[in-house]
Amino acid sequence: MQGTSPLPGLGGAMIFDETTDVEIAARNTRTSKTSDFGSGCSADGNLVICGGIYDRMVEALKQEGGYLASSGERAKLEKAMWDAEGRRIVETVAVSPQKLAQAAGFEIPADRRFIMVEGTGIGKEHKFSGEKLTTLLALYRYEGEFENALKMMEEIYKVGGSGHSCGIYSHDDDHIDRLALRAPVTRIMVRQPQSKTNAGSAENGMPMTSSMGCGVWGRNQVSDNIGLKYYMQSTFVARPILKDQPEESVLFGEFFDPAVIRE
Repeated sequence: MQGTSPLPGLGGAMIFDETTDVEIAARNTRTSKTSDFGSGCSADGNLVICGGIYDRMVEALKQEGGYLASSGERAKLEKAMWDAEGRRIVETVAVSPQKLAQAAGFEIPADRRFIMVEGTGIGKEHKFSGEKLTTLLALYRYEGEFENALKMMEEIYKVGGSGHSCGIYSHDDDHIDRLALRAPVTRIMVRQPQSKTNAGSAENGMPMTSSMGCGVWGRNQVSDNIGLKYYMQSTFVARPILKDQPEESVLFGEFFDPAVIRE
């Protein structure tokens, strides 16, 4: 179950703060990005990386099979992925990075697993900040305080994907909590490969599903991982029971006003 934001289903925004385990995060990113050739809603799409670890993170991603496109190759990729009206070109959806590069007019080594482009901006006019649906992800660098990463994350979800999911590589509980309070999503994966865990995992307790509710952010009725219970219909038969309810003065505390109580 996807949201109806401008580009629904974009669930791959990931934040990498200064406490990131670089090698583990790179391995998880490769796992998430290459699953089903990056066509899943949860495949990592936009990486928001702390400037202090940016270069190390890029090198670790290269070790995991990433190919960093040049600015010229980036421009060619954009033309191969979106038409003049900004619609995604079907022929480059869910293809290997070699086929994607070939469609763009250049070649990459046979051992490369995914392509990376450096993001030059976030917004509807910056196509790489939207959903890719293939073996390509965008890299964004943030400097200074963690608040700057959160602001970039918020801008990404204005492009699309509100309600779906995002993730963070961090050992800072304050950063994790702040992301949870700010991100307009219904599931946040901490130090995990997004596309392999947010739909259910024995390692995080998420309910198994192939359909994810996106809550009010995605204009969905529910925010859960959709399971069998949502397809079963129930009839309640309610009989009188002994009343078990606190007094109104307890329920409403300082807002309790006996003068407005009516039988």
